[in-house]
Amino acid sequence: MPRIDSLLSARLFLTPQLVGDKLYFLSNLSGRLSLYVMDQGGSVPEPLLPPQIALQNPHLTDGHVFFVFPELKVIVVMIDQDGDENYLPFTIPLEGGDPEPAFGGKFQGTRCHLGQCDPVANRLYIGAESREAARIETYQCDLATGDTRLLGAGPWGPFVAGVNEDHTKAILTDGYTTGDTVISLWRADTGERTILHGIPLEERTEGQQVPLNSFGAAAFTAQDRGVLITTSLFADTYGLAYMPLANPQDLRPVTITGTQHEGVGELESLEHVHGNLYLLGYNIDGCSWRYEGRFDEEAARFTITGVICGAGILQDGVLESARYDKAGDRYALSFSTATSPTQLYTLTGKDRSVVTQLTRERILGIPSDWLSAGEDASFTSYDGLRISARLYLPAASLGFAGKRPLVYYIHGGPQGQERPDFTWFSMPIIQFLTMQGFAVFVPNVRGSTGYGLTYTKRVDRDWGGNDRLDHVHAMGLLAKDSRIDTNRAGVVGRSYGGYMTLTLASRHPELWQAAVDMFGPYDLFKFMDAIPETWKPYFALAVGDPTKDGDFLRERSPRTYIDQITCPLLVIQGKNDPRVVEAESRSVVEGLRAKGKQVEYLMFENEGHDVLKHENRITCYNAITDFFKEQLRP
Repeated sequence: MPRIDSLLSARLFLTPQLVGDKLYFLSNLSGRLSLYVMDQGGSVPEPLLPPQIALQNPHLTDGHVFFVFPELKVIVVMIDQDGDENYLPFTIPLEGGDPEPAFGGKFQGTRCHLGQCDPVANRLYIGAESREAARIETYQCDLATGDTRLLGAGPWGPFVAGVNEDHTKAILTDGYTTGDTVISLWRADTGERTILHGIPLEERTEGQQVPLNSFGAAAFTAQDRGVLITTSLFADTYGLAYMPLANPQDLRPVTITGTQHEGVGELESLEHVHGNLYLLGYNIDGCSWRYEGRFDEEAARFTITGVICGAGILQDGVLESARYDKAGDRYALSFSTATSPTQLYTLTGKDRSVVTQLTRERILGIPSDWLSAGEDASFTSYDGLRISARLYLPAASLGFAGKRPLVYYIHGGPQGQERPDFTWFSMPIIQFLTMQGFAVFVPNVRGSTGYGLTYTKRVDRDWGGNDRLDHVHAMGLLAKDSRIDTNRAGVVGRSYGGYMTLTLASRHPELWQAAVDMFGPYDLFKFMDAIPETWKPYFALAVGDPTKDGDFLRERSPRTYIDQITCPLLVIQGKNDPRVVEAESRSVVEGLRAKGKQVEYLMFENEGHDVLKHENRITCYNAITDFFKEQLRP
């Protein structure tokens, strides 16, 4: 029988950065995520941080975890305490060493994110969230001198969307809920910023509706004449727009030609490469595409000139990171699929035709034909909405016969997406469960990202509403599949997925024989009271205001229905989690146990809103699998 140790034997290789003849990257080679360097052509990786320091999931840091500044011979690293997400900037020498607080410890007492970095000008941008009030401050920082300059502050941002070449101008974004943004221009000569597009929240009249614009990444064009920016104003699945700075209201849609992908998805990123060359990113059916292309400012046309990811060996998977090295005119990539761990690649040559794989990570002791690639299981929901989903069945070579018990897996967010990505928590546990004889169903119900703004917005102020009904409808359809036994069904989810797990197990107890909640909100009042202060304005708009919407939040809290749970429950939690605090999960456990319910509790003392350390991952995966095996009898 396969062991989870075999699946987790494949280490993570993440966010690579090429500098000269060296490649810097994150990996969990030691069992915890840390920073390493090796020769570009391959060598034994060298650790750059003391072994007791654990870095965190780059998806939770909202920016770079590290960035190398070769002229200063230092690396900036964002470090927290075992998952508490109170990231602070530190510096270490290029050859590694003990971290020292950057900028004289100016950012102590805040929660920081490392944004755009310029290794030539030695400039970087830091967003600093207050830990005591709903206030975010954004700074331009000079790493050579240690000087910091405040660009703006407020409860909604600003966040840096783009900067010009000499760092005298920046595009800043204030964001309220998904798609609802305002962009402004900051100028170094005045130290002021002026609104370019959008209506600030405080200037809106009662009940005023504003067009959702979804302004995202921005790049200045030649001589700072204008700005190329991502937006949803002209396409629900996002696109490019050109904004001339002489007349910012004259926002024009940009025609994009030369894409090679097919399928359902959205534009997700824009980066300036050099000169008139840019990098566009698409998420198509969950898979990554990256294109290089050039922008014709007069014609407002973007022409694709080459494929960086989506074809050849870099296809049918997820690009975890792509960093361009201007000095070497090359890329460093991290990429994985549903059945292949993350690998590091370099992309070189004028036409980007030389793809070099630098790592050979593999799953030990498990034949490749035991892995499940999954199949499309998209369905039409109760109200006619198409829902994207995949179904993972045990591989035929494993020899399982008869109907398979079901594990129903719900992603976090809710504005997130389950993708064919072996990097993080989901795919190893999905594969491990199929090897034990389970069918695993993974839906991206309304509210998920990857299918356009309208689809994503369907969950705003409707947690536990129509999203819940999508899951209930899916269970009815799965019951008709002759390969699946829905009379032996369990549900599992992380974060918002944990919230939905508790919601489904309590409001639809007839559907489940087991449930696993991983750090899911239980009481929306307590959840919103305990989250960081800078998150509270957003959640009041996107979920509900605890003061104004009390009845609604009570009706949507799993706590209201928790007595109706009939199936055994496993609750998993990180002690240092700032998003769903440990007391929230403990109250679920203690409350149900007091009522005689069967509840198991697994709490990790040195984790936050994830399970990252190797020994903890093994314990966690085994606990989930053993729990479902005991309750569902595959």
